[in-house]
Amino acid sequence: MTHSIVSTAGLFEPNRSGLHVDDYDYPLSEALIARYPLPERDSARMLVLNRKTGEIAHHSFQDLPNFLAAGDLLTLNNTKVLPARFYGNRRGLTGRVEILMLHPEGDADGCVWSALMRPARKLKPGTMVELPNTQATLEVLSVGERGCCQVRVHPAEHGDVPTLMAEVGLMPIPPYLRRDPEESDKERYQTVFAKVPGAQAAPTASLHFTPQMLERLQTQGVNRAEVTLSVSSGTFRTVEDDDIRAHQMDPEAYTVPSEAAQAVQETRKNGGRVLAVGTTVAKTLETVAAESAGEVSAGSGWSKLYIYPGFQFQAVDMLLTNFHLPKSTLLMLISAFAGREQIANAYREALDQGYRFYSYGDCMLIV
Repeated sequence: MTHSIVSTAGLFEPNRSGLHVDDYDYPLSEALIARYPLPERDSARMLVLNRKTGEIAHHSFQDLPNFLAAGDLLTLNNTKVLPARFYGNRRGLTGRVEILMLHPEGDADGCVWSALMRPARKLKPGTMVELPNTQATLEVLSVGERGCCQVRVHPAEHGDVPTLMAEVGLMPIPPYLRRDPEESDKERYQTVFAKVPGAQAAPTASLHFTPQMLERLQTQGVNRAEVTLSVSSGTFRTVEDDDIRAHQMDPEAYTVPSEAAQAVQETRKNGGRVLAVGTTVAKTLETVAAESAGEVSAGSGWSKLYIYPGFQFQAVDMLLTNFHLPKSTLLMLISAFAGREQIANAYREALDQGYRFYSYGDCMLIV
């Protein structure tokens, strides 16, 4: 079944500068947004784009080993998504308040957090938000821009905030899924190799991997390295400035362990290729490369690296990625990697062929 494009949005118009936000707009049928994952993690379709020739081919994610060779390096983001979404109500009122916990603020008991809350216009310092089916409450300390608040959590019988999340929290699935989180999301909106808690969104290209696929690649001689980028909710924020260069990235914490840095260096030295699984891995590797004259070295910090066409990649040879939102920085990143017009051709083909889009959707391998 095909889905024809019904307008000529900027992404599909050739000879654009690539510096205007409308250059990254495209029409998408609601029917192509994957609101739930497929029954099997590794059963997604995989569009393969050759960034040198522009050739496009259609495969399954299960064909990934066919595009890798012994000595190549599979680089993964081992961040773990926190079940940090809550729904509550203002004390004495019935209207629902949505809360996404972001990060602790460093107080002694670990109970003061930054959080995104909506509707923020109805909140003010001193507001108490009650969570259903528990004695836990959130006290609003301050209200900032874009719904960003500071709250004090009173975890009650749960003891502390991590336990409250584990016992009551919901997975922060993306807003474009237009549904509440379900119990199944606790497993499926988490990678099989998630280890380091802290993310507010999953590194979605990694959701396709199974233990069997990882074992198959290892048997084939493909090496593996893990980095950490704590993906923030800002990953879903579209660019609002007309000139994309004016956009400011939300900072995201990253760590590149020494063994991962060494693996990248040895892969390059021995003629292998570095496959970044997801834009988060690409961003992490390019962040440290930019800070070390092109060398991927161990380190940690906060990345605000903004990648858009004109950026020169120094660490990544191949990229596995899902299909991204219009006007998003992720779409700009892959356009920098493969060329805006080649990405436009690939997205046009994906739309025509009925690929499933976004976090729970199909994927694209750029070789």
